[in-house]
Amino acid sequence: MTNEQAWDYAIGMIKVDGLEPTDDFKEYIEKEKKGEVTMEDAKKFLDKKYKMKETIHA
Repeated sequence: MTNEQAWDYAIGMIKVDGLEPTDDFKEYIEKEKKGEVTMEDAKKFLDKKYKMKETIHA
């Protein structure tokens, strides 16, 4: 499976759940497909964008 096929599959699986990737994430996927960023860069992008802030419980 090529990198592009893997991303197409992943997006298809997301859409099966009735969800749609955001436009900025779609742009990032295209950059990764072209080799402009790495999968590690994509992981950092997602972690930064979606990681929940930890809360301190007293």
